[in-house]
Amino acid sequence: MSYYGNNGVGGGMGGDMYNNPYIMNQNDNNNNWYPNPAQQQQQQQQHYQQYLDNYDEQEYDKTEEEIDEEMQRELAEDAPWKKIQQNTFTRWANEHLKLVNRRIEDLQIDLGDGLNVIALIEVLSHKKIPRYNKKPMFRSQKLENVSVALDFLENIEHIKLVNIDSTHLVDGKLKLILGLIWTLILHYSISMPMWEGEEQDPSKRGKNLTPKQKLLDWINSRMPPDLPINNFTTDWNDGRAIGALVDSCAPGLYPDWQDNDPNNKLRNAKEAMDLAEQFLGIPQLIKPEEMVNPKIDDLSMMTYLSQYPNAKIAKDAPLKPTVNVSRVKCHGKGIEPSGNVVDAPAKFFIETQSAGKGTPEVIVINPKGQIEPSHIEFNNDKNQTYTVTYTPTIEGNYKVIVKYAGQEVPKSPYNVYVEGKVGDASQVRASGPGIEPTGVTVDKPTWFEIDASNAGNGPVEVAILDPSDAHKQIPVHLTPLGNGKFRAEYVAKEPGIHSVNVFFAGKPIPNSPYGVTVAPSCDAKKCRAYGRGLQPKGVRVGDVADFKVVTKDAGDGVLKCVVKSPEGYDLPVRCNKVNPTTYECGYNPVREGPHQVHITYGGAHIPKSVFNVDVGPYKESLIKAFGPGLEGGVVGYPADFVVETNGETGSLGFSIEGPSQARIDCVDNLDGSANVTYWPTAVGEYAVHILCDGEDIPGSPYMAWIEQRGNFDPTKVSAYGPGVDKETPLVINRPVEFTVDCREAGDAPLKVTVTDADYQKLDVAVKNNGNGTFTCRYTPIYPNRHTVFVTYGGVAIPKAPVRMWAVEPSNPSKVKVYGPGVEKGVKTNQPTYFTVDCRGAGSGFLNKSSKLVPLEVYRKSEQYHDEKEDKEENSCFYDIKIINEHNELIDHKLASTLDKTFFESKSNLIKKHSSLSSLSQINEIENTLSISARSSLSSSSNKITSSSSVSSLSSALSQTDFLMHNHTETRLASTNDANSSLKVNYVPRGKIITINVSIMW
Repeated sequence: MSYYGNNGVGGGMGGDMYNNPYIMNQNDNNNNWYPNPAQQQQQQQQHYQQYLDNYDEQEYDKTEEEIDEEMQRELAEDAPWKKIQQNTFTRWANEHLKLVNRRIEDLQIDLGDGLNVIALIEVLSHKKIPRYNKKPMFRSQKLENVSVALDFLENIEHIKLVNIDSTHLVDGKLKLILGLIWTLILHYSISMPMWEGEEQDPSKRGKNLTPKQKLLDWINSRMPPDLPINNFTTDWNDGRAIGALVDSCAPGLYPDWQDNDPNNKLRNAKEAMDLAEQFLGIPQLIKPEEMVNPKIDDLSMMTYLSQYPNAKIAKDAPLKPTVNVSRVKCHGKGIEPSGNVVDAPAKFFIETQSAGKGTPEVIVINPKGQIEPSHIEFNNDKNQTYTVTYTPTIEGNYKVIVKYAGQEVPKSPYNVYVEGKVGDASQVRASGPGIEPTGVTVDKPTWFEIDASNAGNGPVEVAILDPSDAHKQIPVHLTPLGNGKFRAEYVAKEPGIHSVNVFFAGKPIPNSPYGVTVAPSCDAKKCRAYGRGLQPKGVRVGDVADFKVVTKDAGDGVLKCVVKSPEGYDLPVRCNKVNPTTYECGYNPVREGPHQVHITYGGAHIPKSVFNVDVGPYKESLIKAFGPGLEGGVVGYPADFVVETNGETGSLGFSIEGPSQARIDCVDNLDGSANVTYWPTAVGEYAVHILCDGEDIPGSPYMAWIEQRGNFDPTKVSAYGPGVDKETPLVINRPVEFTVDCREAGDAPLKVTVTDADYQKLDVAVKNNGNGTFTCRYTPIYPNRHTVFVTYGGVAIPKAPVRMWAVEPSNPSKVKVYGPGVEKGVKTNQPTYFTVDCRGAGSGFLNKSSKLVPLEVYRKSEQYHDEKEDKEENSCFYDIKIINEHNELIDHKLASTLDKTFFESKSNLIKKHSSLSSLSQINEIENTLSISARSSLSSSSNKITSSSSVSSLSSALSQTDFLMHNHTETRLASTNDANSSLKVNYVPRGKIITINVSIMW
């Protein structure tokens, strides 16, 4: 049997290809870290564009080669933007670490022992990381600390990491470390927080904005219309944009930004950033001189600017009373060019959050030039919003003028066309998940559509009332789809029954209002799914493709699993909730080919969904695998299992895929089986592939969950007793016991499994003796091989597994001895024989040590001899041959009690070997066969008499013709002693043994 191994590598840093500027070169054997090619190309274009944007007319004489050379310098290892980024990330980390009295001086070095990265993650996540080495001295301890931190991010915080492991931080791989810090910034500072005003546009939230888009949108919502922000680099270089943002977050804190000279960029940036640090609590993660540097990078700016959405104004902030009408924003159906109808209320909103103190004023002028009444109501919300309502009375073009603090707001006046005849609200229909009684979840965008195509003229309005306050409405984004159809999107902020009201031309449509029960918040990102049924390779037609979904810390939500066949139809999926946070799921593929497994929770895909599973054809195999390493294990300890080929030929191979490298050791037992061990180094799910000729055997891959190392040591556990003693045979239907001693190993669960040759598990009774030892008992049922596995804390103990053999019980009373050698009439100097028939005695005991069976033949001399007779003449000879039913000679050895002996051996060395496929066919038997033959010789009759008795026989003779070589024919001569005995030792080989003894005088 041959085998090969492959160490799987996983884990690492998160983000998609364009959002993460760092990736690993998979073809580099040194695991060096290189810039992401896509990001690098993007940055090259960006820096080149920056160069062109800042091109000085005095440099008109530069050639293309000189321009290209300068651009390449921007991408060098010591490029200014890279140093800015390192400084920014270091300051960001220190701002959080100062809460626990820690500080990083050198980002490349100070994360190496894992303590700073663990502290940083604990501050960011508001959770404690258990069990790590607080005083790491050795490299192994540092590696383990970093592994604990990375495992926490992936398995607890559900942050996707790619191509990073503990060695990279311990070895100070700077680019990789920067990539990890950026992943933390993206998750904790940009992606995860809910910013004020963010929910105002649910249509964008439902479109999975990138962190960059999310931050850019928020900033633009705070900037004046005449100062749009399109990037995080050049738009900030003159210092005016940061001034506008500071004054927007705290109106009146820096109103003079508009008067700043763009040529005084450093002063502009410094004034604004100093005010932000002092009165908004925003530390300078970048310095003013870095912000105005044309070589500033996106990541550094995003890191700094991500602090502004949650800035808090200090009580002593020197706010100057001022009004900036340019920051007033108006939106709503009532000021749109079309869609309003005569006699139907027209509504719009005025937002004044960043405009300073003032009073709004609205003037509505109809086509005749007459002013029509309007109503303004202050909503008293965080965006300082006013709701304006007016009802047009005639068809035609209206003009709506909006003023704030006596000044017209941007885009005022608004031209609005009002249509004539009002449509019929009873012809409007609404449908979609957003108006269903259940299925909506807090903080999850939902939607429904409104079809007014057959209703005629009239505006569509939606009002969703909060369950805790009937006067509080949830923002709704209404998008025209054309042909009188609309899509309404909203995000519920509280659980409970919401009233969804849909109006057409001021009247409710049929079935409105809709009662929608909103479930508590759930976060699909905190779910995880694992199992064989989600593996890319290994699942075959006819398999039970099972997997689990864990929703711990994800909140209440609805789990939905959909499996798509290669043809696109849905396969039946079983989802059983086994406890409040765990679901056991499975499906049975019936066609080979690519399948897709979609898993959603609360309507959102969980991490790594959709799972692509390539289902292989149906396959049968004699190869079997079993053992604790196929189910789980512990970091730092071996995970063991056994593979048995059962005669199947082919190249046996192994591959381990998981969150870390895992060394594989394989020991060929030379009997068609192998003991396999792999060494996991990180917590998580491992896929154990067992391959024959490069293809997974049925049942492979086996999914093993590796736990963190605990306070126990399985290497200090021992097992002893008949039940695990290889030299002690088992007897079927007879209980056997052994003891497991855990007194020195610490506290962990003990598990004992006994598997027979048909891979059926036997019942094992485990008794706790109360002193750190356990008594284990099992009863073999069938006469075959049994494998005993003892695990402690999920790890196999030393010397496990143990292989035991069980046989049928023997019955010596069934042994028959017959033949002329044990009957009356034995004559002197004539060969004789007798037969021992053990066919009805059972299988007996197996003896792996090949002990021999003694055969004793006694003779006793009578006092008839003449004392003058020669001693030599009175000596006797014994000829002994032992053969089985196949007429094959059985080897034997001699031992005599005679004082003086000599013997000659006709030693034909037999080397007869049968073709044996496994040791299980070699059955040595331990028997004791004592046959006494006493002879009396008279000088007159020359007559010998003998009697025999079987004193002890417990034998089940071997059922193989495998023969060891030894003496097969023996002649022994002895002196004429009165009471001598001859002992012949042999190994019985067969069911019927015939022993020929010739006694010659």
